[in-house]
Amino acid sequence: MTQEERRRCLLQALISEEPQYRALEIPESAEAQKRLLRALFNLRMPRKTDQTFLDIQDAYLQEETRQKGITDLDSLTPVKDSIYLWRGDITTLRCDAIVNAANSQMLGCFCPNHGCIDNAIHTFSGVQLRQACADLMARQDSEEPMGMAKITGAYNLPCKYVLHTVGPIIYERVTERDCELLASCYRSCLSLAAENQIQSVAFCCISTGEFHFPNALAAQIAVETVTDFLKTHGDMKVVFNAFKDTDMNAYQRLL
Repeated sequence: MTQEERRRCLLQALISEEPQYRALEIPESAEAQKRLLRALFNLRMPRKTDQTFLDIQDAYLQEETRQKGITDLDSLTPVKDSIYLWRGDITTLRCDAIVNAANSQMLGCFCPNHGCIDNAIHTFSGVQLRQACADLMARQDSEEPMGMAKITGAYNLPCKYVLHTVGPIIYERVTERDCELLASCYRSCLSLAAENQIQSVAFCCISTGEFHFPNALAAQIAVETVTDFLKTHGDMKVVFNAFKDTDMNAYQRLL
């Protein structure tokens, strides 16, 4: 099947799942189809999925990522021992694990085509990730607390695992407790990685987007926490993924 054929099959399947979608028409342009497909992925509640759908979805998402271009961690140059600074799409990075800035529900972003990292990771990993997170949360039977971490597979992403952590939300000013919670996010992810023999972890800029943590302070906490952890885990490689100019500038000053 071509990518267009796969995309149309997926759209038809997702539209047929929900009665309220059945009046939707599949757009003609590839870009409009991609936007609609992502929106339907984002809105879809966790549920069991038949293997035919998964096979088509997996082939489609893996080819989309291949076309975007996969970056191998081994092709990057560290800025310090075991520490890398990289600007790019974290969903295209081949390493052991990437970190997702999750929300307390841990089910991904339900806002269609939203630009947050949670949305991107859930979109390009596939519907299996939301189901895996739902299973974790059902066993936990409570919201995910800030500063902790969970691990799942990465499904159709080039990495092997996704580490999910909920960072602090800043409403007015940053408190000492907020700083402690953000540092705990980094420590929890690194400790969970070490427990699972994960040797490379790529961090997004936790809490700096929709959660409004100041970028420069967040970068400082991240670098200090990671540097301290690596003193006793020197075999682990850590990537700081800075997607925006403000984050890249902050990490460059620190590193």
